[in-house]
Parts: sequence; C-alpha cells; structure tokens
Amino acid sequence: MGANTFGIHFCLTTFGESHGEAIGGVIDGCPSGLTIDFDMIDEELRRRRTGTNSAMSQRKESDKVIFLSGIFEGKTLGTPIAFMVRNEDARPSDYDDIKDIYRPSHSDFTYQQKYGIRDHRGGGRSSARALLPCVVAGSIAKQILSSYNISISSYVTQIGEARSEAFSAEEIMSILDDVKKEKDSVGAVVRVEVDNVPVGVGEPYFRKLQSVLAQAMFSINAVKGFEYGEGFRAASMRGSECNDVFVNSDGVIRTASNHSGGIQGGISNGEKVWFNVAFKPIPTIMRPQQTVDVKGDEVVYDVEGRHDVCAVPRALPVVESMTAMAILDLLIH
Repeated sequence: MGANTFGIHFCLTTFGESHGEAIGGVIDGCPSGLTIDFDMIDEELRRRRTGTNSAMSQRKESDKVIFLSGIFEGKTLGTPIAFMVRNEDARPSDYDDIKDIYRPSHSDFTYQQKYGIRDHRGGGRSSARALLPCVVAGSIAKQILSSYNISISSYVTQIGEARSEAFSAEEIMSILDDVKKEKDSVGAVVRVEVDNVPVGVGEPYFRKLQSVLAQAMFSINAVKGFEYGEGFRAASMRGSECNDVFVNSDGVIRTASNHSGGIQGGISNGEKVWFNVAFKPIPTIMRPQQTVDVKGDEVVYDVEGRHDVCAVPRALPVVESMTAMAILDLLIH
C-alpha cells in the first residue's frame, strides 16, 4: 500500500491500524527552533477523541503522544519528527463475527479486491482513527502558521436537513441524540475559514491552492464533497453577481466581495479563504442491513458496538489540521 504521505515541503507519513499496537507518523520539513506547545496538541486531540458524549463511539483512549525524534528540550531540531500513540482500548475480538462480511459503504470489499488481504478489525487502515496522526502534525502546522498570523476556524452549518450559520454544541447533540434513538446515522457540512493568508499562496497549474485543499479534504474519511467560495451556487449566478470587483481600500488593493473564497487563478488573493466540506452519514448503523460475505453469499449484517452517529463534531480538528498542512506546504516551498 503506497500513498501514505501528504505534502511535499511539509509532509506527513502515517502508519498504523485502528486495533493494532499503535498509530503514528513521521513529519518532515518542520523548521528548526520551533518551541512546541504540547498542551495545544493535547487539546486538539481531545477535540477529536471518542467517548466524550453519547452520540460518539464509546472507545476510551488517552491518545497520549510519544515523540520519538526531532524534538529536543521542547524545540524542533529540523530533523524528522517521529511520534506514536498506543491503542489502549482496542477490542479486535469485537469484529470476529463480521470478518468475512462486506459491510455496506465500507472499504472492506475494495481493500480485499485490491490487496488480497485486509484487516477486518474496525476497518484497520481505513478507520477514522488512522487520521489521528494528521491532528498531531496539523497541530504543529498550526503553530508554525501562527507565526505568519494565519488562523483557521471551522464550524458546522448543516446536519442532515437542519441548517444553521453555526450550530451550538447543545443543538448538535440534540440532533445526534435523536438520530441515535432511531438507530441511524446522519451526514453534515462543515465550513472552514482561514484568515490572513497572504497574497500568492498556490502554484499553478497542478498545485493550485484549491486543488491541494481539495486533495487534503478528500483524504478524510467520509468526505463526499468540497467547494470553495460560492462553489456549486456559482453555477446559478450571473457574472455580474459572482465577480469580485477590485477596490482601493486605504491604499490596499482588495476585493469588494469574496465569492471566490479568497482564491483566484489558483492563488490566494489576500482575502479570507473559505470553503465547505460535506460528510456522508456514518455507514455503520444499528439496523440490520442486507449484504454479502466473501463467498458471495447473501447475509444480514446486524451489528452492535462503539460507533459514531455523525462525523461531526469530531471531524472539525481533522479538517482544520489537513487545512493547516495544505496551506503550510504551499507557503514554505
């Protein structure tokens, strides 16, 4: 299995499976002399952690990061940063009954066909837990970006058919609890905003800012859609509505509107970069589903266990981390 590295100049290579001994990664391209805020890394991992509310998987993991190289006396050395996180609450036996079943909308079938073997324990490499190393690397990328005054924020704008400019945590949990009672799952949309990206980030033709961001977002489990700026809404607009006209604002050239999402010609224009990411419903639901096993025989897939109802809010730190790595990778070329 190749393609386990994201980035060119600031890059992360990840390893590990959901119910293996550990997961982790190697970060290359981190500049030397950066004082690492370990508390910030822990906080970002807490945001992603399971078991913090009733609508999430109840898997209990401390997610304590063990740094193996690249950091000395709290500062980066400029050498590869290797780290790992042990899987403390792995329960591989929970999956013994379904090891020969192709779960609907999971990667079981495609992994088996491509590689001739797969880790059935919680999806193995295809589990969302395999994204945890991205949060560690993304936290470090965020710390580097802060030196450029670049900040990243994200919030939920849609859960199922419910829409809001920004849901509160209580509203999200109320919706997810209702979905859980119905033994179902639900999709969501996340809005991401990046402030203070300087003009000139992005490399036409095939390393445009939006194309690198899209690759980063589509590397996240359950992501089904990406649009920047007005996105698909632009298809129903006139040019007179959608164009971002330039103005002189106290000696600084800016745009009067930001339908472009802060990107023009694949390059940041100095305005806020903003985009939306759509997540599908979690495919594991607490209802019987028709499927087939590895022999092609029809079976009923009926599962109990520790599963999320929705990708949000746990996906938010992952989305922000992938955004940070994408922008940093283009910024420090």
